[in-house]
Amino acid sequence: MSNNKITTATIRAKKARGEIITMLTAYDAGFARLLDEAGVDMLLVGDSLGNVILGYDSTLAVTMEDMLHHVRAVCRGASRSLVVADMPFMSYQVSVEEALRNAGRFLKETAAQAVKLEGGKEVVPAVKAMTAAGIPVVGHLGLTPQSVHQLGGFKVQGKDFPAAQRLMDDARALEEAGAFALVLECVPAKLAHKVSQQLSIPTIGIGAGNGCDGQVLVTHDLLGLLPGFKPKFVKNYRTLHIEVMSAVREYIDDVRKRQFPAPEHSFNIDDEVLEKLY
Repeated sequence: MSNNKITTATIRAKKARGEIITMLTAYDAGFARLLDEAGVDMLLVGDSLGNVILGYDSTLAVTMEDMLHHVRAVCRGASRSLVVADMPFMSYQVSVEEALRNAGRFLKETAAQAVKLEGGKEVVPAVKAMTAAGIPVVGHLGLTPQSVHQLGGFKVQGKDFPAAQRLMDDARALEEAGAFALVLECVPAKLAHKVSQQLSIPTIGIGAGNGCDGQVLVTHDLLGLLPGFKPKFVKNYRTLHIEVMSAVREYIDDVRKRQFPAPEHSFNIDDEVLEKLY
């Protein structure tokens, strides 16, 4: 594994060479360091932190200040991976000027190298403004969680001809606007593959089959850290929530039985010091 810093140029070159791109979410310095050392190409500080870290039911409540806080932490932990900051709900929808200002904050106030925003042709003016200002942008099409209420729930997108053509048109528009990569979420595998073939920029799939130029997952899903509902597109490479709960129960048992801390976990003092105490 190379120690060279991954850049947007590195990511685009990977597509040109036919190399698969890897991306995972990170929300703190500790996980960022682990994922970075493991060799992940891109770390996405996703607004999914609303669900995974902050305990919200959706991503909609996540604020710019929430995101800036966590992006800073991830950047402190990552030395090689390219860090992408997710733009939260209503941080870019109001106006192009506000979108540009908020995107700029991520690069100015953190060490992130790019931002990600959801949407197709409607966000093209913002994407153009950002790229013109030197801010690298990752697009996001298909299931866009910030629009979940408008979409009518978490459903696969692009299944009929009008929806599929709209997704293709949006993908081309984002590429033309200057996006250097594109996330495709919950899109039929063959459609995602066709989109990937049509674009010169890399596509990163999540629930979009293996025909994309790369893949992304929520790290907590990959590791099985959170028990409960698992989307179809998630593969649990471990079930760490079982390991965590088992370890914590052992700790509780040891503490209650006074088996922890044991002498090897404790510090000593000379008896003569104690004898002098009054």
